This record gives sequence, C-alpha cells and structure tokens, in this order.
Amino acid sequence: MPVEERTIVHFDLDSFFVEVERLQDSQLKGVPVIIGGHSDRAVVASCSYETRKFGVHSAMPMKRALTLCPQAIVVSGHMDLYGKYSHMVTEIISEASPLYEKASIDEHYIDITGMDRYFGSQKFAHELRMRVISETGLPISFGLSVNKTVAKIATSAAKPNGEKYVPFEMVRSFLNPLPVNKIPMIGEKTTEVLHKNNIYTIEQLSNLSQFEVEKMLGNYGVMVWNKANGIDNSPVFPSHERKSISTEETFDIDIDDLKFIDGLMVYMTEKLAYQLRREEKLASCVTVKIRYSSFETQTIQKQIPNSAFDDVILGTSRELFKKLYKKGLKIRLIGIRLSNLVQGSQQIDLFNDTTEMINLYQALDNMKKKYGKNAIQRAGGMKSKRDTESLKD
Repeated sequence: MPVEERTIVHFDLDSFFVEVERLQDSQLKGVPVIIGGHSDRAVVASCSYETRKFGVHSAMPMKRALTLCPQAIVVSGHMDLYGKYSHMVTEIISEASPLYEKASIDEHYIDITGMDRYFGSQKFAHELRMRVISETGLPISFGLSVNKTVAKIATSAAKPNGEKYVPFEMVRSFLNPLPVNKIPMIGEKTTEVLHKNNIYTIEQLSNLSQFEVEKMLGNYGVMVWNKANGIDNSPVFPSHERKSISTEETFDIDIDDLKFIDGLMVYMTEKLAYQLRREEKLASCVTVKIRYSSFETQTIQKQIPNSAFDDVILGTSRELFKKLYKKGLKIRLIGIRLSNLVQGSQQIDLFNDTTEMINLYQALDNMKKKYGKNAIQRAGGMKSKRDTESLKD
C-alpha cells in the first residue's frame, strides 16, 4: 500500500509513572516529582515535566538529579499500579481499534487506514484520547500521520497532553527543521557521529544520498536515511499479549538433593528472566511446581512487584520452594512459571536498584545477545544444568 494511503496514530501516556502517583496523592500535582530509589546510587525511572526543565531525565543517577532539582519530591514507585493502569488503557484502545500494537507499557500504535471514509481519523483519535483521559484520569498525547515513525515524532511535538496531525503533504516540512535526535532509535552515539559531520537537522540528513549515510553509519544508516525522509513501511503488529512463560525439568531418576535442585532453579530463573527482558516484559506472579515420585503434584504462587530481574524472581522461587517442599520425599519434576505479564522494559525496575546493578544486567544481556543465551550463567545454575543433562544420558 502506498505510504500516503496509510493512517497511523501513536498514543503515548504523558509522564506515565508520575501521573499514576498523582492520582493517588493530589499533593504531587504541579510540583517537581521524580520516580526512583532513595539512595544516592539509585537512578531516575521517570520524572515530571516540572523537573525536566532543570535537566533531569530518565536513567540519570538520582544524586545528579537532586543536585539539578533539589526541591523535587522522590517517590519510590509502585509497579503493580503502573501495570494496572497500563492494562486499563490497553483495554480501552482494544475495544475501539480495528488493529493496535502495544509498543511498551505506555505506548500504543493503531492502524486506522480507511477510517476517513466512515468516521474521520482525527475525530476517531481525538474521541479515543478523550475516553482514555475520562476513564483513567491520565493525560495522554497522540500523533497522527502516514506511518509509525512520523506519528511517533508527531506525538513528541504534541506533548504534553496534546494532539498533532501531520498529513502526507506536510511530512517533509514537519520533519525538516527538527534536530536529528528526534528520529526514533537515534541515540547519543549516532547523534555525535552526525554532528561531527556537520549534520544537525533532519533536513540536512535527508538531503544526503542513502549511500553517504550508509557509509557514515554502516548498515544502520539505511534505516536512518529512510526515517529522515519520512519512509517507514513497518506494519502495526497485532498485539496478542502472552499471559505467562514457564520452564520445567523432569528427572529420569527421582532426586532429593536440595543443593542440586537449588542450582537448577538458579538456571531456570535466569533463563526466564532473560526471556522477559529480551521481550520487554515484566512479571508480577511467580509459581513453583513440584511433582514427587508418587506423581503427587503441588503448586504455590506469590504476587511480586513487576520485575524482570533474576535476583527478585530467584529469591521468590526459593521462598516458595521452601514452603511447598515436603522433607524426605524425592522429586520427579520441578517447574517455575512467571505470569501476569505486562509490557515494559527493564528500566522500570530501577526503583530500588543501583546504577551498578542495572549496568551489570545490561552488560550480561548484551553478552547473551552477542554470544548466545548460555554464554554467561551463575556457576551453581550451570553445574546443576550439566548434572541434569548427565542424568538423561
């Protein structure tokens, strides 16, 4: 389908975590608010527009943020509430939309191509936005245009709590004066490379040939050049949110070696937590399953704050196993399931984690992406996994 015939709307909740907290505490309205941990080594998970004018932004060390804006109120954050409100918004959008994609905990794309014939795309997007605001109390902005890239950039221009429509014939004039880092997926390093080559605006970037940009940025340059020229044929992927992920091990020989089982649980939780982070999901329920040699099967579960971190999930799994296990009985199967999944990147687990811990997880995940998911593991989990495989030989 030609790009000019597509109609895509991008919805983005404004300062989502902050606004959810303001619904719980009206005293937070209109004042600088930072969501994150309270220690000096914690980082900013989210911040209000009142703090951004001081230079505060997400992922900034908390100590630096409070130096820039000492009057800010720091709130620890409540992931269960954020998951609840995210689900509410998704439900509203799913009821009204022919085709939608949940891109993150606070973002949705909707393909409303052809709606002008019956309803009007601007009218539809406006009324849906008003419904979200009315039913949730949360401010939300949207950008409406010919593809996902332009719609997302338009949303940024509409914020806070606004609307922006960029028709096909206005795409180039809208994009041209904007700085290059307004293009989605262009980070600090790419921006630095472009600035070193005296490219500061999207117009300057789009005026280069595709070959020149590719030579400058590598294969990544093709995508950047397309986006600078308002070209993005990526579809809106239908959202079918997975409700749970799980893994289990059945032993050929029934065992009662608790040290071995603990090591295996380490391996299993690492595997599941990495899968969550890779798919940008968070879990709020952990279930442990035990099947004994008699084939008696029991399960136990516990709610947790939304997380995708190994330590949180492993600690809960160990706690549940200890409560469930009947001493002296041999085990035939052990399983772990993570459920009540919500969309969200690992940055929203920053409330009580230090910069060092977050950097460690990111480094581990980067190694797994480059060398394979088994490239690096905890020693205890790796040993138990090898021993499990030897039992099956």
